[in-house]
Amino acid sequence: MGRAPRQLKLTGVFAAAVTPCRPGTLDADHAGLLDLMDFLADGGVDGICLMGSTGEFVNFSFDDRQRAVHLASKRSRVPIVAGVAHSSLTGALRLAAEAIGAGADGLLLMPPYFFPYAQPEIEAFYRAFMAELGPTVPVLLYNIPQFTSPIRIETAERLLDTGLFAGIKDSSGDWAYFEQLLALRRDREFALFAGNDRIALQALRGGADGVLSGCASAIPEVLSQLCRAHVAGDAALADAVHGRLMEFVNRIERFPVPVGIKRAVQLRRQKSGEPSVPLGPETALALDEFGSWFGAWIASAAR
Repeated sequence: MGRAPRQLKLTGVFAAAVTPCRPGTLDADHAGLLDLMDFLADGGVDGICLMGSTGEFVNFSFDDRQRAVHLASKRSRVPIVAGVAHSSLTGALRLAAEAIGAGADGLLLMPPYFFPYAQPEIEAFYRAFMAELGPTVPVLLYNIPQFTSPIRIETAERLLDTGLFAGIKDSSGDWAYFEQLLALRRDREFALFAGNDRIALQALRGGADGVLSGCASAIPEVLSQLCRAHVAGDAALADAVHGRLMEFVNRIERFPVPVGIKRAVQLRRQKSGEPSVPLGPETALALDEFGSWFGAWIASAAR
């Protein structure tokens, strides 16, 4: 069994971490992962999410995922949230049990991926998951319609009204949807995280509890500064930091997820691994150009 979970405060910046791999393989680089935990904590994040979309969870076995959470939980100075997404209820429950046993402080669960599901099936999936899991660690819903079935606002409302879920991470980037989540929060208690960096500052100003950011895996100090400036009420600084963040986002959006973030992690002298799929010649050239740009940019942005 793992250690007792730490108190998980669902506020601030949570970095959605890449999963470092050994060169030429899909074997997790555990030493690199431990170094990354230190790098992210030093960058000021309030928590770290492993095996989410940025962590390319689909490429790893159950054992790989459990081992990563176990090692990170022992090393990390901040709470660990484990992504437990799977294409089946049985798989998600097994991953959840293993993550909790490995020391995860919270869980993040998207709808079952690959096959599309209607809202009644998505709601039944989440309700069955919580009925089987029971009261253990906080569980966040994860809306990311780019990669799986969406959680419609009516479904989110019903699930959050059960009181079984600690909150929701929305990575859709759809501000109208996020505004509806903010409206739900007016008479309900749940944690609301923006998972799309483009709307990070807008979400914080609207009342979100924090951001759960893939970009924070590479530039944790930038996201941390953004949140600190917002909390301090320094609107001018928050706007300036958000502008720098958008420069980074505009660059990495030219690449498949999470290729740009992984390259930036490497350029921060951390392990990340090669792209999971070969890049076309033009994309590879653009990635080299990104590397040249990033060195000068981070020297200025991280001040």
